[in-house]
Amino acid sequence: MLLNLIITILIGAFIGWLASIVMKSAHGFWLSCLLGIVGSAIGSWLAGVLGIHIGSGLITSIIVGVAGTCLLIAIVRAIMGKKF
Repeated sequence: MLLNLIITILIGAFIGWLASIVMKSAHGFWLSCLLGIVGSAIGSWLAGVLGIHIGSGLITSIIVGVAGTCLLIAIVRAIMGKKF
């Protein structure tokens, strides 16, 4: 159980880092983890709602996670009105 939590945090951090590069934003480690985990959940949910099924591999999960995290960063930027 602890190992699963550590893996989730590390993958979330990786996805958050990739999304911050795409969106040209800088966050700390923990915020990147949080954005990556929440953004991945949003991306997976949204892909399911839209009926998008691109596979279940690690690479496709990372792509969907980065897309969801980029969407989350864009939403936060629109709400906060400044560069996030």
